[in-house]
This record gives sequence, C-alpha cells and structure tokens, in this order.
Amino acid sequence: METRTALVRRARAINRTLAATYPDARCELDFCNPLELLVATILSAQSTDKRVNLVTPAVFARYPNAAAYAAAERETLEQLIHPTGFFRAKSDALIKLGAALVERFGGEVPGRLKDLVTLPGVGRKTANVVLGNAFDVPGITTDTHFMRLSARFGWSDSAKPDVVEAEVGSLFPRSDWTQLSHNVIWHGRRCCHARRPACGACPVARLCPSYGEGPTDPKVAVKLLREPRG
Repeated sequence: METRTALVRRARAINRTLAATYPDARCELDFCNPLELLVATILSAQSTDKRVNLVTPAVFARYPNAAAYAAAERETLEQLIHPTGFFRAKSDALIKLGAALVERFGGEVPGRLKDLVTLPGVGRKTANVVLGNAFDVPGITTDTHFMRLSARFGWSDSAKPDVVEAEVGSLFPRSDWTQLSHNVIWHGRRCCHARRPACGACPVARLCPSYGEGPTDPKVAVKLLREPRG
C-alpha cells in the first residue's frame, strides 16, 4: 500500500519528468485575450484544438467583443462554427454568453471561478482553462486526457472531474496546477493514449502503476507516439 508521502513524491517526480519531456507544453488553443480563449474552449467541446484553431480566426474577426456575440445572427454564427460539431448548441451558448457578459460583467470576462461558472456553457473545466491561461490564476483542467492519466498514475480513482481536481490538486503546490495540466494533457495526446498507450516508449514508465496496459516493447511502442490530433 502506497503511503501518502510516497504518492506525493511519485506524483511530483512524474510531473518533473513530463515537464522535461515536453518543455513547450502549453494551451494549444489560439487566443489573444480572455474572451477569445473562453469562446475557443467552449468550441473545443467534442472537437479538437486543431479544428477549433482553423475556425476561430473568422469567428474572432466577426465577433470582437461580448456585445457582438449577444447580437449575433444565429444562422451566421452556426455556419462559422459548424466544423467544430454541435454547432447549434454551441451557437446558443455563445449568444447567451455574450448577453450574460454584457448584462452582468460590463462585457468583460470575469477573473474569478465563482463568476465564470455562472456563465452559459461554462463549467469548472472551462473556467480553469481561462483562469490558468488568460489570468494566471492556477487551475487544473480535468479534460478526458487528464482524467485518464490521473487514474493510470494512481492519483485519483474517481470518475467525477471535481473530485479528481481536488484530489490531484492536493498532491501539488497550487502554483504548479496550470502547468501540470498542460504536461499531463500533452502526454495523454502524444504517448498515453486511451486505447494503446505507448508504455515501452513512456518517459514515466518506471513511476507508473499502469505500466503494461500498452505494448512494452520499445520498437512497437515508439510507433504509437504521435503529435496530437488537436
């Protein structure tokens, strides 16, 4: 049975190794301000960062502020964001988001979690992306990659994002949370895949209790490594 102290040490060793492996790990959504990141993050649901990044230049140009989203013609917005999927629901969320920002926050994206999660289409995951990357407020992004790797690393056995956020957060200094999220997500996209993790080419294999879920032969595993699909 791993002690709490041993768990913390192992978790931090994993993060240090991932940081060294992916020195450029960062948010892969393109943005220039908090509103752009918030919109891009909403569009990324059930889509890929790469696809979102292809769509957002036109979206950001047409809707430069919250008031523009609030006043958007639904059909036009839907056409612009159609490639990201679920475009009707996302259009509805963006129009309502713009209206809420104008009505309650003077058209500005708030920099507090408790305010962000009151906005249409914004949950804790989206809020933490915006806080960590647009406001430099530490946050943990519990996307599908982070959830999967947290379980494989033995950091949390919960399937609830808010529980994983709290349990994993307790293993690291708060100041590490945002970069930790990037490190883990990059590793999930490039190496520790959902179906066939590249265990034999994994830089944290010796620290991972799930080693062996994927091919352990280095020659086989290295072929599984890939750049993210987005």
